[in-house]
Amino acid sequence: MARRKSRRQRRQSRQAYINFAIVAAILAGAAYFFTHMRPAPYDETSLCVISDELPPHTAIILDKTDEYTKVQSDLIAAIIRRTGDKLEVGERLTLFELDAKGRFDPRGRFSLCNPSRGAQVNPLFRNPEQIEERYLERFEAPLDDVLVDLIEPKEAPSSPILEAIARLAQTENFSRDAPSRKIVIVSDMLQNSDTFSAYGGSGGGLPETTPDAIDTADAILRKFGDNLRGTELEIRLIPRERHVDLQRGGLKDYWDEIFSELGVRVRWRDL
Repeated sequence: MARRKSRRQRRQSRQAYINFAIVAAILAGAAYFFTHMRPAPYDETSLCVISDELPPHTAIILDKTDEYTKVQSDLIAAIIRRTGDKLEVGERLTLFELDAKGRFDPRGRFSLCNPSRGAQVNPLFRNPEQIEERYLERFEAPLDDVLVDLIEPKEAPSSPILEAIARLAQTENFSRDAPSRKIVIVSDMLQNSDTFSAYGGSGGGLPETTPDAIDTADAILRKFGDNLRGTELEIRLIPRERHVDLQRGGLKDYWDEIFSELGVRVRWRDL
């Protein structure tokens, strides 16, 4: 009798161990889901995840110091929308309008993180239709609203493009603490400021008074610091009929040397 009782106790012990392992697995799974699968809390204003760390950041600078055509306006709007569509979940997109003083016009400002689209979530844990509806209402609709004014042509007497790019890297949200910083600038790249001017040359070249590219980069470093280093820059070039040879020739080479000195990875693309 004592032997049978001992076996029964062993079976009970094994079953208790199995039950404990099952409960432990369920609790571990619940803890993993709570930690890794549930949506992270986000700021209602910026739609960015609440965190001590800055999110990856893409900034689009629209140079409005010269006018452009209706066709160009439509292309610009398409570029901005495509850039927004390519954002990773939690990545921030900021739009800037460059004015004649190298400052960013706050009237055209848009700065939101991608809160995720329906196709970017796991349907086992979140409702894709609700997520997509939130994206359209909280991200895409404000973007469309700001594009109405942002792509309206304006004209200004000067074009301090380099200063604007350098000044952007001094802002808190686009500082070197932000990972994966990318700038998309839509511009003719015809700089016209005290730093240097692309105008006044002959034969499709830069003016003879243009400082060496290294000297120009050094002047920017002294004034704005080394904050651009490590940034990726995509230039969407707006061609100007009277300056196409300059834009695609000597001026492009000059910009490339400046950005190389500033530690910026640059890629040129047509509008």
